[in-house]
Amino acid sequence: MTSVEEKELTDLLEAIEITEVRDLVVYNDDFNTFDHVIATLIRVCKHSPEQAEQCTWLIHYKGKCTVKTGSWDELKPQRDAICEAGIDAKII
Repeated sequence: MTSVEEKELTDLLEAIEITEVRDLVVYNDDFNTFDHVIATLIRVCKHSPEQAEQCTWLIHYKGKCTVKTGSWDELKPQRDAICEAGIDAKII
């Protein structure tokens, strides 16, 4: 391996270590309708209708579902938008 390749590999590994992958989790409640949660996931998380529906069923039956993964900076605007829609969501 050349020193340039070693430097690139080191930079890549450092970037991976710095970027902590987090989960955006949506929680079940007794207030929001399936249609509202599905529409919100499609709008905010860019889910397909099928993906949003599957997540909504998991939220309903399991009490929560990870709807997106990424860095804090990527997920925060999405969490804020979901919460503004009246749906409980947290980044963990």
